Amino acid sequence: MSDAYDEHGEHGPRDVPGIPDGPGTERRIPLPRISVEDGGRSLPDPPVVAPLALEHQVLTSLLGAWALAACSPEEAAAVEEHLGGCDTCAEEALRLREAVGLLQRPESLDLDPALRTRVLEGCLERRPPRIPVPEWATPYDAETARLDALLQDIGDAEWHAPVRLRWFEADSAASRRTTVAGVLAHLLTVDGLVAVALGLTDPLGEITAAAPAPAARTEAYWRASHYPPTRAVRAPWREQSHGIVRTVAFTGGSGGGAGRMPVSYGDFELPLHDAMLDRAFECWVHAEDIADAVDYPYEPPSARHLNLMIDLAARMLPRVLAERRRAGPAAPGTRPHLVAAGEPGRSLRLEIEGSGGGEWFIPLDSPGAVGSAEHEVAHVALDGVEFCRLAAGHVPPAEAAAGQVGDREAIRDVLFAAASLSRM
Repeated sequence: MSDAYDEHGEHGPRDVPGIPDGPGTERRIPLPRISVEDGGRSLPDPPVVAPLALEHQVLTSLLGAWALAACSPEEAAAVEEHLGGCDTCAEEALRLREAVGLLQRPESLDLDPALRTRVLEGCLERRPPRIPVPEWATPYDAETARLDALLQDIGDAEWHAPVRLRWFEADSAASRRTTVAGVLAHLLTVDGLVAVALGLTDPLGEITAAAPAPAARTEAYWRASHYPPTRAVRAPWREQSHGIVRTVAFTGGSGGGAGRMPVSYGDFELPLHDAMLDRAFECWVHAEDIADAVDYPYEPPSARHLNLMIDLAARMLPRVLAERRRAGPAAPGTRPHLVAAGEPGRSLRLEIEGSGGGEWFIPLDSPGAVGSAEHEVAHVALDGVEFCRLAAGHVPPAEAAAGQVGDREAIRDVLFAAASLSRM
């Protein structure tokens, strides 16, 4: 390579292919084109569109198309010339333009949730990672990244915007008032349950919570704050989420055995792979709470990640049904069909439509039973995002299902059990 440089360390023209060695040598590389602005020549005049000579009734009929920018240039010129002299049409045109503005859905400032996944997949196909993030941890990685992008765009004052956390408790709606910064503090403390299980630092530090449950940990963190949480909470939350993803990649990337590590939520446990999906779901739900508070458009997760979240909720429903029956809110069924663990039993077919959809058969009489199409007694159809909002406690069970067929008691029990999955 040293032959291509002269004594000053620069390329000599004779050494570069395609550049002539002397006069008369034909150039093989064309010179760059000179733009009109740089060449001293004037820009061409824009084409003049002459308005058409149209009658008043015809121009009035074109107002709708003009408001939608669907006219030809000649028709648009005729309408605009007419509006300058006709007050009635000018008022109607203004109303139509305002109506068109209301019809347009506001575009999200965030990227399409599926775009990040596609870009990463393309990059990883070209160069596979030495230590990959497990599939069950990618929704958490994606949702924390999306929330972090939202937080980067908001101003200092918006961190104190009021937010009402909503969930479903004792078969009725419950809520708690906080701020945008308070919501992020809540995510920090509850994600800390996964961090502690992985051997990372507990974000509570020396703070003592009344119980190791999410709500108690959050309340303890809020009480211990000398001032209302501000944007300063973003840095520890971001550092913790990155630490969780890195640690999971090291511990759960090979073999998948670490994914079964238990993560305690106080009164119940989830294996690590389910806990990561749970935290991804909570991150998305609370990101929407924050986005609503600061008037920021926010899209649901990608279809693949949404499907994993719905699957987790569907797998948790039999246990929640059993707990509700033991506690009393749910009835045992008019025709119970108790079976041994692993055997098919009475089932509800949960059909999720739209993004991330699919079908799940929910065993009704025992968490150890297997859902079965042959023992189907009820069928419920919901939109995927609507089901997730039901599971987050944001939609009343009575208003959630788009279609219901079969045993009404079983349908009610499953819808209320889905809402009972929510918590602060």
